[in-house]
Amino acid sequence: MQAPRSYRVIAIVGRPNVGKSAIFNRLAGRRISIVHDEPGVTRDRITATCKMTASPFTVIDTGGIGSNPDDSFSNAIKQEADIAMESAELVLFVVDGIEGLTPVDQELASYLRKADKAVFLIVNKIDDKQNVGLADEFTSLGFHKTFAISAAHNSGISGLADHISSTLPDETDKFTPNNHKLKIALAGRPNVGKSSLINALLNDDRTIVSDIAGTTRDAVDVPLSHGGIDYTLIDTAGLRSRNKQNSSIEVFSGMRSKSSIRRSDICALVVDAAQGATSQDRKIANIIRDSGKPCLVIANKFDLYHPDAAKTDRLAALQDDIAEELFFIPYAPVIAASAKTGESVQRFYFAIEQIRKASWEGLNTGSLNRLLQDALLAHPPPAGKGGKRFKLLYATMARDNDKDKAIVGADFILFCNKKSLLPGSYERYLENKIREKCHYTGIPISFKYRERESRKRVRKK
Repeated sequence: MQAPRSYRVIAIVGRPNVGKSAIFNRLAGRRISIVHDEPGVTRDRITATCKMTASPFTVIDTGGIGSNPDDSFSNAIKQEADIAMESAELVLFVVDGIEGLTPVDQELASYLRKADKAVFLIVNKIDDKQNVGLADEFTSLGFHKTFAISAAHNSGISGLADHISSTLPDETDKFTPNNHKLKIALAGRPNVGKSSLINALLNDDRTIVSDIAGTTRDAVDVPLSHGGIDYTLIDTAGLRSRNKQNSSIEVFSGMRSKSSIRRSDICALVVDAAQGATSQDRKIANIIRDSGKPCLVIANKFDLYHPDAAKTDRLAALQDDIAEELFFIPYAPVIAASAKTGESVQRFYFAIEQIRKASWEGLNTGSLNRLLQDALLAHPPPAGKGGKRFKLLYATMARDNDKDKAIVGADFILFCNKKSLLPGSYERYLENKIREKCHYTGIPISFKYRERESRKRVRKK
């Protein structure tokens, strides 16, 4: 398993020739070649780990920003700032102390001040003590943390690294897989055995079990500890289709069940293995998918599924049936179990552990961008109107504001030319390519898009 996703990430932004690459190389501890393209065009971005401090952190060198503050570059400035703010906890805003304050510096500073993000102002090229006063010109930008350094002479870099490390979150204070209570909602049609499964997991008749469909009317929270991990199992009311809800109680029970799905960390969709996945099971699976919740499928009553066949054949056939009926959640692991006999019920914990660990695996920024660019080259997106194609400028994992969440989603932000040029089928292709590299068992993958405005449209404003 890869290490949990780090929140100790910084990004370097600024216009060209202010020394961003030199600062990047100093923090990385080695010279790394960086490709420059034409002015105003995003260049390659790279990442490295700074090991100068007791707790390492990741450094992202963003693309250069144009040197002229005309309308066409205004959007580029915002885009680079957006990339930095989406990718990192802390932004290093680099300016040239010798050249002095420029309009591009002012525009980028204005944009960074509006963000809820820590910003260090780095006045570079202060090569000797006599030039320290040059940094005073930049106080008008309004940043409280200002550092006068010289990347070329390695002056002030060590102190800057120490300040960065102390400002970033301490990873030891973050969530670790064994200290967070998981809320797991068991959802499904009436009478598929949700309450029976909870009793089997508890080895206790805590919830009421009956052959009468709809016995559970409200969501019931059941605390449970297993293997040193605390869980809350949410036993939800069975979800009928709307045209079969014959009382206001059932309507409100259904609403509470959907609310339970939304407040859970993981959803377990319980289906009747003997009956197979029904249209209502598919509707419930869609609710889970649309809520963006990690999920697994428990095929209960497996003892009644072709009981005379060999177990290996039964398992293979059940997996095929579930995959066909619930094809839109292929990432969900499937457990074949029987609450009545206790068969394979304990595999529930194994599946939860798979999902929990998978949520903290992740592709680093460099690997993610290489993977997606390789996918685009191997199979280019189809051309749209006028022969235009979808172009990916940069990709990063979304920064989850709630860092104490037990399960972290696989949410990716794609900076692109125009989202409408990307067909849904091609989005699924990119998702499959990501899963080939990092399975994200039980975790839905989502893409969010940040479009680059066309220069023509910007100039008209």
